[in-house]
Amino acid sequence: MNNEKKHIDGIIIETGCALGGSAIALTSAKSRDRHFYIYDVFGMIPPPSERDDEDVHERYKVIASGHSTGIENDLYYGYEENLYDKVVQNFKNFEVEVSENNIHLVKGLYEDTLTIKSPVALAHIDCDWFNSVWTCLERIEPHLVKGGTLVIDDYHAWSGSKKAVDEYFKDKRDAYQFVFKNRLHIIKNNFGCFHLSNLQFGSPSLCDDHQNYMRKR
Repeated sequence: MNNEKKHIDGIIIETGCALGGSAIALTSAKSRDRHFYIYDVFGMIPPPSERDDEDVHERYKVIASGHSTGIENDLYYGYEENLYDKVVQNFKNFEVEVSENNIHLVKGLYEDTLTIKSPVALAHIDCDWFNSVWTCLERIEPHLVKGGTLVIDDYHAWSGSKKAVDEYFKDKRDAYQFVFKNRLHIIKNNFGCFHLSNLQFGSPSLCDDHQNYMRKR
């Protein structure tokens, strides 16, 4: 990853990990001593709010009905009986022991668990709805180091995610570069860009297994 090459210090954060695919990909590229915090409810996604538009509410209706499907028509990750253990096992499937790689899985709602006490080099925000994305930005962005990056997974996918980002950065745009890829990369100005180099989200450089884990809808 470019943060390793450019010596951009700080922790890595992921909010919303589903089955763990993108977290596994990030782990494979980070140095072992860099701490990686993964926040999730490890269960059913919380409901959207009035700040989300119809597209989001329609999607949530399908999820709440129990009829959503997962990767290749497999079980939707939110219906897993013990998603936390499933994610840990998925790491093991790629020969990654969570306890040996400074990976910290934090279970709970973001408003209850997301307390940042260290500089942040990279945050992958993949939590779909307005309130969740807003909370993540509000808690993480003040700690982002110069040259660090926020990757907004659902900016192009769900109205609430886009709305939260646009509103949050309305008066902060001069301090950041906005790179519109298949995910939105928001890079704090100065020194380098944390473009993830060979770890572009959704790029062919990821192995097929990682790609499949990342296609969670």
